[in-house]
Amino acid sequence: MTPEREAALITRLLFLFLDGVGIGPARPDINPFLRARLPALQEVLGGEFPTLEAPEVAPDQTTLAFPLDPLLGVEGIPQSGTGHTALLTGRNAPALFGRHFGPWVPVRLRPLVLEESFLAAATGAGVSCAFANAVPTGFEDSPWARRPAGPPLAARGAGLLTRREEELARGRALSSEIVNAPWRDGLGLSHLPDPPPEEVGRNLARLAGDHRLTLFAHYGTDHAGHRQSMEDAVRALERVDAFLAGLLAHLPEEVLLVVASDHGNLEDTSRGHTLNPTLTLFRGPGAGACREGLERITDLAPMVLEYLGISTS
Repeated sequence: MTPEREAALITRLLFLFLDGVGIGPARPDINPFLRARLPALQEVLGGEFPTLEAPEVAPDQTTLAFPLDPLLGVEGIPQSGTGHTALLTGRNAPALFGRHFGPWVPVRLRPLVLEESFLAAATGAGVSCAFANAVPTGFEDSPWARRPAGPPLAARGAGLLTRREEELARGRALSSEIVNAPWRDGLGLSHLPDPPPEEVGRNLARLAGDHRLTLFAHYGTDHAGHRQSMEDAVRALERVDAFLAGLLAHLPEEVLLVVASDHGNLEDTSRGHTLNPTLTLFRGPGAGACREGLERITDLAPMVLEYLGISTS
């Protein structure tokens, strides 16, 4: 086996989806990135955060944050349903649907997410994949499944929507909200552990080390953005930062971390969804090379597959 082939076999990618996170203005009065305590992000980005005035931060060739266009040439304000679809499939979902739509994936686009996501392409190519989010027993018959977000729909299409309460209890799956409080309080599963965000980040790092492609989706950032509260936005970002601290401290060195979003929202507490570019962050081997040519959120799915050596033709 050649060294190049051997290296390709151990290439791993962790796709961390943060719903509703764009790049905001350099205004601490409305941009919570400039108000929150974010030591993990500060360290990884060399103390700078992207703003609309300076949207790219690249402390070195293994770490960079940059903007991507979520508008995709379609008028209107980006929404999660078509944004998730575009991000996961590489297809211009708003153009296909005729407009931006959300918060769930519209019925007409669901076959696209089920059949053409990067998870479906990777599993079809025999690549070891994981959808790290746990879903409750009976999820398929719940209102959430009838109005699905893109990530669990893509996971279902790839045969990866399999992690339940048992895996969550053992740290082999994650709550979409990072902490387990919604499961313990909202679903009455008080027997579940209540690990801090740092420990949850460590759990995700272990999963990413066991698979070549791992997807985890977090929606709390978008929920906080909709409340248009600086306090809530800061709290949401600080939870993500604590989670990132545990993740980055234990992520195997061969894993490329890709943090991406579908549209702006959280970065500007003066309004809801924005027209701002999404915040994208790469950390790990090949980050600089992977950045080349990326302009839109639809560019990420092909990049993921190319990075893993999966043909898209």
